Amino acid sequence: MGREAVERSGQGRLSGSPPFAAAAAGMTFRSPRLLDQCHEAMRVRHLARNTERVYVYWVRRFILHHGKRHPLEMGEPEVNAFLTSLAVKAKVSSSTQNQALAAILFLYDAVLGRPLGRVEGVVRARRPRRLPVVLTVDEVQQVLGRLSGEPWMVAMLLYGSGLRLMEALRLRVKDVDFSRRELMIREAKGNKDRVTVMPAAVVESLTRHVDSWRRAHALEKERGMGRVPLPGALARKYPDADCSWQWQWVFPASGYYRDGETGRLLRHHVHESTIQRNVHAAVVASGIGKRASCHTLRHSFATHLLLDGYDIRTVQDLLGHNDVKTTMIYTHVLNTGGRGVRSPADRLPRPA
Repeated sequence: MGREAVERSGQGRLSGSPPFAAAAAGMTFRSPRLLDQCHEAMRVRHLARNTERVYVYWVRRFILHHGKRHPLEMGEPEVNAFLTSLAVKAKVSSSTQNQALAAILFLYDAVLGRPLGRVEGVVRARRPRRLPVVLTVDEVQQVLGRLSGEPWMVAMLLYGSGLRLMEALRLRVKDVDFSRRELMIREAKGNKDRVTVMPAAVVESLTRHVDSWRRAHALEKERGMGRVPLPGALARKYPDADCSWQWQWVFPASGYYRDGETGRLLRHHVHESTIQRNVHAAVVASGIGKRASCHTLRHSFATHLLLDGYDIRTVQDLLGHNDVKTTMIYTHVLNTGGRGVRSPADRLPRPA
């Protein structure tokens, strides 16, 4: 079953990356292809490319899990079975299971036009209650002191502005306001914009960096280069905007790539792995003994603001959290010791 039903429905066949293309060998459905429809639906809604990649991955997994049946032939029971399998057999985390559910809900709602009902009875992956790793001010200084150049500037924005790593790397020139010491974070998590503070300690270095890049960009434009990818349909609406200064990345990559849709040579921002490797090396070299990452600097930003007496709603806005409950996790550091309790052992006389 499956093949004839899919052909009658006019829905698409599987396509995509090599691992799944191999798994889908022998499937000859009519176009338009289902995964192409998924890509199109996500791009119309301006979802991030990482989200697009992850959603398509889970749609494939769902279909292959049920023997390549078309999603229109399935419903809540099959979704339930797939999600339960992820928790019981694959032992995925709760966040991964929720990610898979979000992808499948998007498939049925936005692509197939048949929203699912309540998906009940799913065996949920356990959500461990973990507190974020936070560095002290001295530990932050030790890590930052072992960075230089672009990695140092990016790390300073993670700690000094509370940015996520990809938010820092996706900054455009127009999003940086040196006079007001503000950063505009556009289409962040949840597709929201927000304004956050720019640390004074990075202004001078970042100004020199941007000025240097502006001169280099002017030379590239003279050679007919200097184009960057634009969000949404801006490239079609304003054909020359992709080489304008305001749309350039603050932290551009060193080389170009060829866009698969237009064939143009475009410049991407610095890859996140470059910053991650540098920060990891700095953490190891500092010998601080904590499992810290780029995101730890964001955790430390929030924690240190609360310790300085800033209102939790202010911190919530700067971090871009939808719910203040998410920000509340940082209040654990406002206590001294375990929940501010004085141990009874501290009342005992010290040995001579």
